[in-house]
Amino acid sequence: MTERGYQIFDLIEEITLLDGESYFEIANIFLNGIAEYAMGKNLIKAVRIAKLNVFHSKDVELYEKYINDRYEIPDYDLNNWEVWDKTDPSIKPVYERILESNGINMR
Repeated sequence: MTERGYQIFDLIEEITLLDGESYFEIANIFLNGIAEYAMGKNLIKAVRIAKLNVFHSKDVELYEKYINDRYEIPDYDLNNWEVWDKTDPSIKPVYERILESNGINMR
């Protein structure tokens, strides 16, 4: 767990990095605000909410635990953007199921 407390996720946002690559992140309104702030500091190119009110399924709970256990939740003093790794075999299918069940096309 991080200093910011355990984060509960209820939305999906699309992040566009400075190089133009984009990806989806399962997050919450606080983290969306951090992404908006990062965009203002030119750490990322864009952020948009792709889905609100994500159902709090078992997969979302697993993803929350994975992120909360492995990453420090960013604050407004950030000076770089960290992309959370979703390639770990324990979380990749969970992440993909969350996106699919919420109608998000990963392209």
